[in-house]
Amino acid sequence: MRRGCISLGNISCDKCGRAILYPERYLSMEEDGKTQTLCMNCCEKKSLAKPENDKEGAELLFDLSDQ
Repeated sequence: MRRGCISLGNISCDKCGRAILYPERYLSMEEDGKTQTLCMNCCEKKSLAKPENDKEGAELLFDLSDQ
């Protein structure tokens, strides 16, 4: 299961180790009983976050499908 969340300031990315400060967005994924937390930069690199549309400055949206 994937969930898009907003940090309260006590979260760090499991991939790069960067602190996710308030009010940054992050993705919480549960796979095989383990929860993984990814910052927006890591989500973009893994194609888990994409721009809403082709316009410059478009908001990034998480891919919340379980595929």
